[in-house]
Amino acid sequence: MLDRSARKISRTAGWRLAMLACAGLLPGFATASDQRLTPIVKAAQKSKPSVVSIRGEKSVLPGSQTSANETPRRVNGMGTGVVIDPRGYILTNYHVVDGVHEIQVTTADSKKYIGIVVARDTETDLAVIKISPKEKMEVITLGTSSDLMQGETVVAVGNAFGYDFTVTRGIVSALHRAVQINDAQYYDDLIQTDAPINPGNSGGPLLNIDGEMIGVNVAVRAGAQGIGFAIPVDKAMNIAATLLASGSAKSWHGLVAAPDAPALLSGMKLAAIEKKSPAAEAGLREDDVITVVGEAEIHRAIDFQREMLDRKAGDKVDMTVQRDGKSLNISLVLGEIPDSSRTANTGVWEVLGLELQAMPTADFKQKFHTRYRGGLAVVDVRRNSPASEQGIRSGDVLVGMHIWETVSPDNVAYILKRPDFSSIAPMKFFILRGNETLYGFMPVSLKVARQP
Repeated sequence: MLDRSARKISRTAGWRLAMLACAGLLPGFATASDQRLTPIVKAAQKSKPSVVSIRGEKSVLPGSQTSANETPRRVNGMGTGVVIDPRGYILTNYHVVDGVHEIQVTTADSKKYIGIVVARDTETDLAVIKISPKEKMEVITLGTSSDLMQGETVVAVGNAFGYDFTVTRGIVSALHRAVQINDAQYYDDLIQTDAPINPGNSGGPLLNIDGEMIGVNVAVRAGAQGIGFAIPVDKAMNIAATLLASGSAKSWHGLVAAPDAPALLSGMKLAAIEKKSPAAEAGLREDDVITVVGEAEIHRAIDFQREMLDRKAGDKVDMTVQRDGKSLNISLVLGEIPDSSRTANTGVWEVLGLELQAMPTADFKQKFHTRYRGGLAVVDVRRNSPASEQGIRSGDVLVGMHIWETVSPDNVAYILKRPDFSSIAPMKFFILRGNETLYGFMPVSLKVARQP
């Protein structure tokens, strides 16, 4: 007869044997049945190595009803990210990492890292962060959002309420939803789903039944059950490719990619070639389709940008290009990043506190019926800057400063460099916000403005 301690050991050993049996590691024991290994189980298992949890502390400014002297309060934030490159590049929502003092990233195997923001796009609420793993990470399997069907099964994965790798299921409730979350954040063309999406799910993947990411979970409808939203993966990957190129590029090629053609996903089509660039010298042309770089197949723009990440000026890049139905082998030698590309918006950010982005004329005229010829979209506003103190916010469009229009970034650079700048400060500015034209006076520090 076994004593009490022996019974405890036997019970523990029994549990271990049962676990090994379920895993199919003991002879004579059956593995999990096919009925248990449903497509949803397989989808969750497939995505798990590529999903990370994100935590961090951020400061929240006092509300409008509190004292102006009150210091910001600190709150704990949480979210999710997906691995888009094996070297530790992770896509998430910008609001997950915005203002976070230290971005704490935990991988599926419980390893912890500190992440840094590589680049962000406030309009679409997407950001790329980077960690430094010792080994290559598994990249999320990408699907396409171009063929989604209303009613098809989807799976949401994320750090819901801080519970790592929470899996929920639902269906595609609707497509192409426009959602206004608050005064500062507007989303268009979202996937609506009834898969439970909770705080902490933001930045995590929305999967199809094959375990492919078809969206990035972004928001829930406050006060409503069974209504969540995700950014379509085709749009998210186009933005991610741009963020990788702008935030991590170590060289210059001069290629401008067209938006992915999701129905094909068979290469990166070129929308333009910069003049006197390495790409132009190599003979690449607009409408060429790059299908191979080195030994890597290119299906989307992000595949190409991943291949460019560690390449430096002077490196030769061999590629296969489709042109007029023919396959061509082309080599280009990468160049140094032009100084203008590095510093084009730096002065505006430092002096005014604005990150501006040119708007295509057609887009501007379609959105605004106004006498202005064009404008610059406000992408981001630096906290406590002259722009923020005047109430300028993301989504506004800067159309004029003093007596000059601001159609291109060069217009703003011209104004800031004028020798008579001191005589026109504070600077009168004009912005479009919805259907309104607003103006104000921006006090700009001449000392800052004169810094090189």
